[in-house]
Amino acid sequence: MRPSFRLLLSLTLLALLLVGCAGGPAPVTGPADSLSGPVVGPRWNLLLVGTSDRLDLPATPWFEVASDGRVSGHDGCNRFTGNVELGPNNRIEFGQLATTRMACPHMAEAGQVTAMLDTAYRYLIDHDRLVFFGPDQRVLGGFRRAN
Repeated sequence: MRPSFRLLLSLTLLALLLVGCAGGPAPVTGPADSLSGPVVGPRWNLLLVGTSDRLDLPATPWFEVASDGRVSGHDGCNRFTGNVELGPNNRIEFGQLATTRMACPHMAEAGQVTAMLDTAYRYLIDHDRLVFFGPDQRVLGGFRRAN
């Protein structure tokens, strides 16, 4: 016996709804007004984009995370500010990044820095190195703690 079209359509929509709810990364938890940990405080200078690309920019990109959850920095051309949330298992999420809009000949390279922060999902710190990973566990790039 074949199920009716209406029943089949209802089951298909239900399955799509359940798949949509189950997918995606888990939200980052923790109050933004009390961040602490090794990412918070020091200035981080860009080392690499991806696993080996060094950017040729007039200024070294950097960022700092404050204990109130604010992030500020420079992408090599423009300053940026925004929010950051830290979660369990080295989860990190940058949000509401806003940049100045100064024109410079290296806009594409500078955009790679803010794109890395926008995509960052997890981090790993090894001595003075900070590495960001995407949701697919691909290395996005690395920074070094400034002296």
